Amino acid sequence: MSSMKEGRRVKSLDPFTTIVPYIMVERSDSQNTINECFDVKGVEALIRRLRHDGYDSIGVLHIIIAAYVRTISQRPAINRYIRGQKIYARNGIVINMAVKKKMSLDGQETTIKLVLNPSDTLFDVYDKVNNALKEVYEGDEGGVDAAARIVGYIPGLFKKFAIWVLKTADYFGLIPSALTAVSPFHGSLFITNMASLNIPPIKHHLYNFGNVPVFLAFGAKRAELVLNEDGSVSKRRVIDFVFNIDERICDGYYFASALKIFKKSLVFPEALLEAPEMVVEDLK
Repeated sequence: MSSMKEGRRVKSLDPFTTIVPYIMVERSDSQNTINECFDVKGVEALIRRLRHDGYDSIGVLHIIIAAYVRTISQRPAINRYIRGQKIYARNGIVINMAVKKKMSLDGQETTIKLVLNPSDTLFDVYDKVNNALKEVYEGDEGGVDAAARIVGYIPGLFKKFAIWVLKTADYFGLIPSALTAVSPFHGSLFITNMASLNIPPIKHHLYNFGNVPVFLAFGAKRAELVLNEDGSVSKRRVIDFVFNIDERICDGYYFASALKIFKKSLVFPEALLEAPEMVVEDLK
């Protein structure tokens, strides 16, 4: 089975949009970056409430992922991807995340893949994230590690040829779905939690291999002084985040509107406890 099942080609785009991937061929040619932050007051209040209700491990990561899922449900074009210079709408939502099995210098790193739906609530995200993390921390070798181990057995020169074959197959959509299902280079979003390292978010490049169109990094909480309208100064706690996005999947106006939905979902996260009233479908 080919990776065609990942999505469907969007055929109703305007002519200029369809030409852009032929001008900016690589994802590294097409990266736009935006640095933003959000007030954590609402997120912290919701976390306290849910932990009191028994969701002991609920955290900022769960809410940020749920906010992005909610954003896709209303602005589905940010879930597109480029393959073979053509634009596709992804079926479902796949979020990749690097995880340290042990927080130490020699701790092994792996990648988990979360398969989500546009209608998922924060509770759905909580369960799926925790189940995936449980598998990692219990020491089970995931599909990502197993695939990497197989490639690792190939001698150096042949390994380079094997990767070339994979890249060529990926261009034509011929990689088996069993492989894209475990590949950290295929998905809707790659997210990295720099708060776990107590450092600011990094600007992370997009990968030319695969089709992940967006990289999101968020950092540790920090204090920020705010100048009020009356001239007084107050302090608030914020979290910085950085989006690196493949500009070929949608225009700046569309992404700006998606960013507003994302930030609103973080400032007023209670809405994430319920499914969206409507899920918007991408263009045909």
